[in-house]
Amino acid sequence: MTPAIGIHDLAVATSRHMLTHAVLADRLGTDPAKYQRGLGQDAMSIPGDDEDVVTMAAAAAAPIVERHGASRIRNVFFATETGVDESKCAGLYLHSLIGLPSQARVVEFKQACYGGTAALQLACAAVARDPSRQALVIAADIARYDLDSAAEPTQGAGAVAMLVSADPAVAVIDPVSGLFSSDIMDFWRPTYRSTAVVDGRYSVSAYLDAIEHAFDDFRRLGGADLREFERFCYHQPFTKMAFKAHRHLLEHAGLPVTDEAVDAALADTTDYNRAIGNSYTASVYMALASVLDSTSDLTGRRIALASYGSGCVAEFLSLTAVDGYREQLRSEANRAAIGNRNPLSYSEYRSLHTDRTTAHDGSRASTGDSGGMYRLSGFEEHKRIYHARQPAFSAKVGH
Repeated sequence: MTPAIGIHDLAVATSRHMLTHAVLADRLGTDPAKYQRGLGQDAMSIPGDDEDVVTMAAAAAAPIVERHGASRIRNVFFATETGVDESKCAGLYLHSLIGLPSQARVVEFKQACYGGTAALQLACAAVARDPSRQALVIAADIARYDLDSAAEPTQGAGAVAMLVSADPAVAVIDPVSGLFSSDIMDFWRPTYRSTAVVDGRYSVSAYLDAIEHAFDDFRRLGGADLREFERFCYHQPFTKMAFKAHRHLLEHAGLPVTDEAVDAALADTTDYNRAIGNSYTASVYMALASVLDSTSDLTGRRIALASYGSGCVAEFLSLTAVDGYREQLRSEANRAAIGNRNPLSYSEYRSLHTDRTTAHDGSRASTGDSGGMYRLSGFEEHKRIYHARQPAFSAKVGH
């Protein structure tokens, strides 16, 4: 009999800098309420010149490796749509930074903001095949849009690392999930562009339609009724999207739609995303971390995850917080990662937003030091050079 499989540990990270929407609004001559209430955003994480998805991934995954060791990790699945190389997996850089085992499968997943869920589901399947092993799933991204565009206020950056294991200490993932895929063009980034192309209005409607179809598939396969869930974690390109999506799902299911019901279902799921902005593949798992870190005791309660990636793929899945999960959380560290960022002036933000390219020989040093545990020191002959401020953890027996 296959044991329960799910999330054994979870940690988050973000960049070391941030821009508040109050500063952005002041510069653009806009009422801050347009962003704070209209989008549901207070600030957005902005990576320094020495930060990228690898440095954030290392910061999120290192505490997990330190606590459990790496000897049981057989798979490392890295989900991102902000990859650092067209060929080499971003996860391979983590070996020298945090001490991953050589006897591990390391691959990268890409499907817009949905990639982290694909990685999580494959991790569950791998552990089911050999319950003595564990899988490390990392979702890390940087949402970056053109300056002065409508999408600019929805930028952000973040990473979530999850250890997937049999008999998990945080949450069991239900084997039943609902899926929906369709070939559409609501959001995409051609290889020749450093920022995405977005049809915002179409993307919102596509998101709602895809989540509806994924939920219908979930129900057809025997998944729980909406009324059986205590909380709902939605992908959040901006936090107000989660409220819009839940209202749509309630209407679709023929259930009462009230402000009180929506607020209760999403309580504490938007706190982290509201502060860091869109983190693409990590977004729905930032929502999960946010609600698990809240004061609410969700032991034995069902939590829904509604994952969406433009282009598009959606999945509706269910998990249940296990007894004692609160003792495993990293709430203080997670909040510190978000709360200790350096506020930027608008001019500093503009400088960091400038497309960072290397010289023709593929060499340059990173400017400035963001102060993170892991940093991109620069490029040498087209090679990315990373450094850790402490030695990589040695593999030890996990627990």
